[in-house]
Amino acid sequence: MAGKIPRSFIDDLLARLDIVELIDARVKLKKQGKNYGACCPFHNEKTPSFSVSQEKQFYHCFGCGAHGNAIDFVMEFDRLEFVEAIEELASQLGLDVPREQSGGAPKGPYARSDQKRDLYQMMGQIAQFYQSGLRSEAGKVAIDYLKGRGLSGEIVQKFGIGYVADEWDQVRTRFGRDNASQQALVSTGMLIENDNGRRYDRFRGRVMFPIRDRRGRVIGFGGRVLGDGTPKYLNSPETPIFHKGRELYALYEVLQAHRTQTTSGG
Repeated sequence: MAGKIPRSFIDDLLARLDIVELIDARVKLKKQGKNYGACCPFHNEKTPSFSVSQEKQFYHCFGCGAHGNAIDFVMEFDRLEFVEAIEELASQLGLDVPREQSGGAPKGPYARSDQKRDLYQMMGQIAQFYQSGLRSEAGKVAIDYLKGRGLSGEIVQKFGIGYVADEWDQVRTRFGRDNASQQALVSTGMLIENDNGRRYDRFRGRVMFPIRDRRGRVIGFGGRVLGDGTPKYLNSPETPIFHKGRELYALYEVLQAHRTQTTSGG
């Protein structure tokens, strides 16, 4: 991290936001006297018990007890951590999130909010590239492996599983056409830079499993080698958008399944 977010900025952010407008973009609200109401997005109900106060900039569900301000809602609805929620709301208002100096060097890789957005976009494109590799002629060996492990086509598609051939520069050639983009690929762990400054693909000849955050954005990969290569399993390193201690593979898919079950009344 690069220092705490000043409390004054958080207060100013909340003052600039309209919680009714924010929630209505995600859950359709209806005017109910002074307040606005809807069926609660956090539990299954048929009679609306979710109330939003524009005057107090606060929401409350009389059914399940969920309550809070705009930041709390975005954290719960979009499944974000506190800092991520602030960065998301700030970006909607075109604001940069300031950081207080903590007196020490930032721990781990760091990137600004706008840089992170570019990295998320790039990682999503790479995930699609890996998925297309599974459909290529070279990808048949990966399909045979997945079938042998009992994975259906539906599961492969649901989890975004892909394949990358055993070549040194597929990702570098396709996504690193200039030095800036190659630097971004290095920062996300997709390229390795050796002592001589040469850059090459980290993942080669592997079945690729995208690692998603709570919002479904691709933040890293796990790769299972085909054949006798080592290591058998290779994961993305710590990056500005991938923090191993805070992520759990397939958590997004589990949350999606739970949300579908809840909204369908199951």
